[in-house]
Amino acid sequence: MDTAPPRDSGELTYRDAVAADTPALVGLIESAYRGDTSRTGWTTEADILEGQRTDPEGVREVIESPGSRLLVVERDGELIACCQLEHRGEAAYFGMFAVRPKLQGEGLGRLIIAQAERSAQETWGVREMHMTVISVRDELIAWYERRGYRRTGELTPFPYGDERFGIPQREDLAFELLVKDLTV
Repeated sequence: MDTAPPRDSGELTYRDAVAADTPALVGLIESAYRGDTSRTGWTTEADILEGQRTDPEGVREVIESPGSRLLVVERDGELIACCQLEHRGEAAYFGMFAVRPKLQGEGLGRLIIAQAERSAQETWGVREMHMTVISVRDELIAWYERRGYRRTGELTPFPYGDERFGIPQREDLAFELLVKDLTV
């Protein structure tokens, strides 16, 4: 899945999101994680969560918060991916990572996460990247482990009852903290 070189129909460009990007970003994030469209890719959460993954308010909050960036990735002028970077002391938090489902499996994810790591180091001088992943997402966690992230065993309960995060289809969901040392 992550061994194929990316198909290159144009150079990837990276920029910080602006408020006007919000509707397109919400659509991209939703398409990568929820509903039938997400099943085209391999990062879908559709079998474990229904409902929304994010909303315009959540995306705007990431764009506008100090110490936070929502990185937009474009190819040939088209929005194809995004990720959140948030400065947290000596670490940066990586989240809201989405690649257009039909482009998943082409190697874009590993290029984008590597760029996000470089950007966090250059911008904030951080030593680590942190992220949280739903603990039952074994295939996704394994993908991150191949990128140098390690499981910490630190779990945070899933916010059951708060539909802003989706409607759980299982009762065993939790977020696990994954960490990568960026100094090696």
